[in-house]
Amino acid sequence: MILAVCAVPAAVVFAAFWLLPMVRLVLLPASKGWTTYFAVLTEPRYLQSLWQTTLLSAVVTLVSLAVAAAVGLYLGRRQFAGRRLLLSVLTLPLSFPGVIVGFFVILMGGRQGPFASLTEAVFSERITFAYGVTGLFLAYVYFSLPRAIASFTAVAERMEPELEEAARSLGAQRWHIARDVWWPALQPTALAVGAIVFATAMGAFGTAFTLASRFEVLPITIYNEFTNYANFALAASLSITLGLVTWAVLFVARRFGAASVGVGA
Repeated sequence: MILAVCAVPAAVVFAAFWLLPMVRLVLLPASKGWTTYFAVLTEPRYLQSLWQTTLLSAVVTLVSLAVAAAVGLYLGRRQFAGRRLLLSVLTLPLSFPGVIVGFFVILMGGRQGPFASLTEAVFSERITFAYGVTGLFLAYVYFSLPRAIASFTAVAERMEPELEEAARSLGAQRWHIARDVWWPALQPTALAVGAIVFATAMGAFGTAFTLASRFEVLPITIYNEFTNYANFALAASLSITLGLVTWAVLFVARRFGAASVGVGA
């Protein structure tokens, strides 16, 4: 009885701030017809926005995992002066919101940035990269690397050096060690971190709002639909699509992560 009473506040909060909004979100597209649910598949503009967002998020995830795994292995397996300071600096962007990260990219690759000044001096033309897919890619990677580096570093610190030493004593080459020793230890973390990076990139709004003037991603499309056009039903439909794609990736990552842990055990 006491436990049931204690659960009441949690149930109220869950219903008010998650259940009811989700029900409203799912039912809203039906007010404009059931075809609204499939607008992202039937309208070329929305399908292109979804495709661009998914492809960009996938590339950002792969690049972030590759860079973070290399950095994490180095930091986790070596002790040197200034290591903790370096790790703190590398993870500092965790404290920055997406808008600030976008602002950093504009400072470097915007119309008044050093890259534009350099290209003007060399090619007599100011070239920018901040406002398109390149700027978004760099900003997303910059935003994703800190948590990925921190996760891989923590795993590398727990790796048993005896396994690598045994592999070397048996004549294993470096790529064999990477495949048979490093990868099994890093795989669960790679799946978990990769899913989080992908989900974050799919739903990133602040960074995209700052930089996506030449490359439209789905969060900006959703924002335009309900803010500029007051098309709440379509915005809800696109939101559902974005949520389903992200949820599917997280679900698959959890399943494969659990399977890899089970095999390793």
